[in-house]
Amino acid sequence: MFLSRRSFMQSGTSFLMAAGLPKTSIANVSLGSSTLSTVSDGSLILPPGFIFEPMPQDELNPILQEFGVGGKQLTPECNLALYRDGTNTVLFDVGSGPDFMPTAGKIVESLDALGLAPEDITHVLFTHAHPDHIWGLLDEFDEPLFYDASYMMGRAEWDYWWNPETVNSIGEARVAFAVGAKRRMEAIENMVELFDDGQEVLSGIAAVSTPGHTPGHMAFEIRQGNAAAIVVGDAIGNNHVAFRKPNWPSGSDQDQDTAIATRKMLFDRLTSAQMTLVGFHLPNGGMGYAVRDGGAYRFVSEAG
Repeated sequence: MFLSRRSFMQSGTSFLMAAGLPKTSIANVSLGSSTLSTVSDGSLILPPGFIFEPMPQDELNPILQEFGVGGKQLTPECNLALYRDGTNTVLFDVGSGPDFMPTAGKIVESLDALGLAPEDITHVLFTHAHPDHIWGLLDEFDEPLFYDASYMMGRAEWDYWWNPETVNSIGEARVAFAVGAKRRMEAIENMVELFDDGQEVLSGIAAVSTPGHTPGHMAFEIRQGNAAAIVVGDAIGNNHVAFRKPNWPSGSDQDQDTAIATRKMLFDRLTSAQMTLVGFHLPNGGMGYAVRDGGAYRFVSEAG
């Protein structure tokens, strides 16, 4: 093409940055000779009940006060993990795109701040297919934005959203999730690679089944020598209740009991091995550690 997508995106990004978009949240950690970073896709605006409704309200309020969580809306960050090993440039999920919320869909600007364009991404690994993780797949021409990338998704997650019965069984509040996921998955149907729990999807990156938030949700363990990290997606969805009360149900999870078991497994794995954690909706860029705090846990941000 005469005007490359890189040139188009860079010129568009310069205009958007000048318009005063939110500053990107970026965190970094070295894993051997590789680098794991986070790049911001902006943030969401959610009603508190989306997460807190099924929880015991009398016990919930002191926790929310402790963390300064209140008001009529939650504004969680959206942090995409980015892994670079000198050969591969791997993006975990693709963000919201322009059609979900006006406060999200900022991944192109965030990549530009790192000197990267969509064509620099060699692989996209999906944790799951909720809107803030997959709706950024398509550009304004309904073509894959990361057009030189290989796409990879867990087999169980793909099968769930691909099933024509999902739109009828997911519940009225999430029908748009199912329709939107299927439309974007159709765009990569002939180029996606499916994988299963425990499989090494790329060198040094293994899939970890973490169902509950969605039926086929996947986390990814990245290991280089003695250094390791886990990209958990939405399996650990916030830095307050999910850490303080991992056994409480969250309204954001499609299968709440399974999600609880998954959180407990992840916290045990993270704390026993003292592994770096990357959470999509955790604060300050989403990167840090889980530490035991009595009978609960606490998030310690890499950003301090």
